[in-house]
Amino acid sequence: MPIKKQTARTSPAKAPAKKNAIKKTVVKKVTPQKMAPKVSNKVGNKVGNTEVNKAGNKAEGDGLPLSVVIRRRIEAQNARFHANDNISAFIRPGELEGLVDEVAQKMEAVLESLVIDTESDHNTKNTSRRVAKMYVQEVFNGRYTEQPVLTKFPNVSRLNELMIIGPITVRSACSHHLCPIMGRIWIGVLPSKNSALIGLSKYSRLTEWVMCRPQIQEEAVVELADMLEKKIKPVGVAVVMEADHFCMQWRGVKDRDSKMINSVMRGSFLRDFNLRREFLALIERK
Repeated sequence: MPIKKQTARTSPAKAPAKKNAIKKTVVKKVTPQKMAPKVSNKVGNKVGNTEVNKAGNKAEGDGLPLSVVIRRRIEAQNARFHANDNISAFIRPGELEGLVDEVAQKMEAVLESLVIDTESDHNTKNTSRRVAKMYVQEVFNGRYTEQPVLTKFPNVSRLNELMIIGPITVRSACSHHLCPIMGRIWIGVLPSKNSALIGLSKYSRLTEWVMCRPQIQEEAVVELADMLEKKIKPVGVAVVMEADHFCMQWRGVKDRDSKMINSVMRGSFLRDFNLRREFLALIERK
């Protein structure tokens, strides 16, 4: 009889031990699930901008290079991203710095493939980063930043006479070889009483924004004329550009004296020979 009593006391004591073991096991399974998002975000900030999008809880990027993340946003909207397109609508605050980092890494690989010792050569030690900043923040900046704000004024005096702005200095790069394009632009505007007027400096800012990206000159002047027509709605717009192309002067035929001149005439400038002749005659004096 005493032996049976000891057995009855011992059996219930084992049951709580199993319950405790089960509880510990549950804690171990839950803990990594709570910590996983923190690790993912940390990796995303460094590499691929891992973040939750508006469509749901699916992380964007998930460790991919930032350029791939931006490219996927553009493709999702079926938008174009050619060399002379502006893609600022698809870039989020703070991402340009990450893009500079990525370009710098890939530029370093280019220098290595050119068999340049960037480790011991003090002249090229930080060249990859300098070039990356130059492309993203300066010479191709027109691809990655929003269009300058244009302050418009009503045409209270109902001005309808020819206005010429220029020469505006142009700095760009050809899409074919990424060699510099250096030149000047003249803009002619014939307003109507319903046209908007913008400050003179805005013509220069808008021109720089269009040209600060890889361009082809004949496409660039059309793009600028389209933009001016849309923004100020004049009776006529004329754009003339003259430029040196280093892809022809620095390489290839190496003809340093050749220039390219082209023009776009819209509205009254296209229909009215006298207006067009007046505009072209006046800019020849500059």
